[in-house]
Amino acid sequence: MIAYLRGTIDTLTPTNAYVDCSGVGYDVNISLSTYDTLHGLERDAPVRLWITEVMRQGEVCDLYGFYTREEQALFAKLITVSGVGPATARVILSSLAPLELAEVIESGDDKRLKMVKGIGLKTAQRIIVDLKGKLPETLTDRDDVTAGIGSRAAREVAEEAISALKMLGFAEANVRKVVKQIMTVKPDTPVEQVIKQALAQL
Repeated sequence: MIAYLRGTIDTLTPTNAYVDCSGVGYDVNISLSTYDTLHGLERDAPVRLWITEVMRQGEVCDLYGFYTREEQALFAKLITVSGVGPATARVILSSLAPLELAEVIESGDDKRLKMVKGIGLKTAQRIIVDLKGKLPETLTDRDDVTAGIGSRAAREVAEEAISALKMLGFAEANVRKVVKQIMTVKPDTPVEQVIKQALAQL
């Protein structure tokens, strides 16, 4: 099972990223959210995509890649809902950023969710009923520091940094405060530098 791919982007389109990992190329399905982040990186910059493997027709394994663990977690939740397959989940994540989607689900805003292409009212209501109250805390905390950070790419960098620092054992409240300070001063700071700077302050 592939947990993540680390390498460089050989070819990038709004729907797929071809990741070169030491000479081996992987065709990875991505959302527009992840595309926006990858498109903003320097050419040949090292990247890491969190991978979810989905079996198609019992034979073919499709790879879905995400720049943040939060987006990956939302994808995993969405495909558990009846009538929502991987393709539909990707469309939803391409239409709404992780924090926006979490807000829609937690607030029960089926009208906004219904605006996503291919999502009818019944499916929107089913997603809300099945997932409300079951999303990661980093997405449902209304005091999340990333809500105050400008661009989608910057918010996702902040989300990934917070997740990584929490996994290292640091208290969430302290992590959020430090990451907010770093990202407020320089929103375009790469995630590796955010983590490095935060470690020096925690």
